This record gives sequence, C-alpha cells and structure tokens, in this order.
Amino acid sequence: MKRLLSSAVLAGGMMLVGIVNASASGYCSLDPTINVGTPLTYTLKVNLKTGILSPDVYLSGTNKTTTFAAGVGIL
Repeated sequence: MKRLLSSAVLAGGMMLVGIVNASASGYCSLDPTINVGTPLTYTLKVNLKTGILSPDVYLSGTNKTTTFAAGVGIL
C-alpha cells in the first residue's frame, strides 16, 4: 500500500511539474540586473578555454545598475 501511494504521489508530482513548467528559467534571468550602482562605469568579461570546459563571466555596471552573468560550456 505504501508503494502504491508513494508511486501515485511521485507520478502526480511529475505531472504537475510538467504542466506548470517549473524550471529555473522561470525564476532566474540569464542576465540579472540589480538597481544598485557605483560611481564608476565598468565592464568585465572573462573567457577561459581549456580542453574540456569553457567558463564565461560577465559583469557590467553603471551609476544606476549592475548586471552580471556566468556560464560554463562543454567543448
């Protein structure tokens, strides 16, 4: 009985996740912008390529906003 109930709950949860499209992109932006700035205007881009991974970091700011992003690519 416990297995049947837990299987039904798991299947229902998976169906609910598929219906509401619960993914990280719904909660996080790729390039989040914060309405906090500094007196300086700056841009920083770092790209590093190794044999397997290629991480990227991006940071930009003005006197009103700060934008940042990061990602890792697999070659």
